[in-house]
Amino acid sequence: MASRNFYYQVILRVLIIVLTALAFAFAIVKLWYFTIIFSTIFLVMQVHYLIRFINSTNRKISYFFDAIRNEDFTLRFPEKVSIKSFKELNQSLNRVNSVIQEIHLEMQVREKYYQEILKQASIGIMTINEKGHILFANPTLEKMLNHSPLNHIKQIEQIDENLYEIFKALQPFERKLFQLTNEREQIQLALKSTSLTLNAESLMLVVVQDINAELDEKETESWVRLIRVLTHEIMNTITPITSITDSIIKYYTKNGEIVALKDLDDSKIKNTLKGLEVIKEQGGNLMEFVQSYRSLLSVPEPNRTIVKGKVFLGKIDVLMSARLEEEQTNFSVSCHPDNLEFFIDEKQLTQVLINLSKNALQSVRGIENGQVQMRAGIEKDGRKYIEVKDNGPGIPPDLIEEIFVPFFTTKNEGTGIGLSLSKQVMQLHGGSLKVRSVPYEETIFRLNFA
Repeated sequence: MASRNFYYQVILRVLIIVLTALAFAFAIVKLWYFTIIFSTIFLVMQVHYLIRFINSTNRKISYFFDAIRNEDFTLRFPEKVSIKSFKELNQSLNRVNSVIQEIHLEMQVREKYYQEILKQASIGIMTINEKGHILFANPTLEKMLNHSPLNHIKQIEQIDENLYEIFKALQPFERKLFQLTNEREQIQLALKSTSLTLNAESLMLVVVQDINAELDEKETESWVRLIRVLTHEIMNTITPITSITDSIIKYYTKNGEIVALKDLDDSKIKNTLKGLEVIKEQGGNLMEFVQSYRSLLSVPEPNRTIVKGKVFLGKIDVLMSARLEEEQTNFSVSCHPDNLEFFIDEKQLTQVLINLSKNALQSVRGIENGQVQMRAGIEKDGRKYIEVKDNGPGIPPDLIEEIFVPFFTTKNEGTGIGLSLSKQVMQLHGGSLKVRSVPYEETIFRLNFA
């Protein structure tokens, strides 16, 4: 409405100017000097008032936007004016000003709310620009690094030079682990970065978390699992020995006294020999179990060399060929690209892949169209991998966290340390061993190399 009245005012004033100009022209033709002078003065006045009218409106709008830009919402335009168009324009500008003020206050409240959340967060959060200036660092991070305030990443060099090097070289979407030792304690930090753009400025958001509690919890959980398995295995071995020993003792004692040789019959002597054989067998099993435990604790450091992936997997294929004839299973090996190379201990990784392949072949035993695939390749981020995939019954969800626990096994044969050793070998290589299982579709053991 205000703009419409403004247009009406402008059109009316322009029409008056046009009529005055026509009167001025007519007076010149008729040589009406008085009319010429009067129309000239009137024409100049109308042009002056038109310019003043337009400029006053422009100045109001300019003042309005300057005030908004400077976050000054105290500017109010008078609404009690004689010109209706000005009154409606001033009312519209005041309404817009009030709406923007409400939005601004709401944004301020929301910003304070988010800032308070960041301050109270249990993880460290910071934003860094391209020049290394720290635009924001919450109190948790300052407490973690024992340094306040944090204004530039160069300050981290005073805390720990190695940590500073990590921050300086940190790229978006990277994850790093670092053990920080200070005067108070030793903490394990996990750093995760991501990129963002704010006001056309490229920033990097870094989240720093103290994972000591999580590591302690995982360590305790691992010990509980290990003790549970060890207890189970040892009790399975000791229980028959205890039972048979008790039975043999009863053959040779009666009422607390030793039975005379003449009172012993052949059946008791034969049962004694059988019992001793069982005790010997169980003792041998226990010794084998202990030897397996020793082998788990004495995995040597890998002697790594550069190995061509295609040749390496070809050797595994040959080693598994005899078992393939027995199992009648489709086993395939592939490596892409053909020139893929690994920096590994070939002997250790050979044992790992043979173990994984045997497990896969056992899982598809008796399954129609059973398939085992071994593939090597490179991820999009440049990380190399080797995976063993089968379409067997898979691993139940409740056991998938247990399979890497030493001595845990769901099979009747075996010691249950194969996967534990394989995982330890990959950790010594700076990589990891992961598993994903969808029953009767795919079970994948993947060796990820750093």
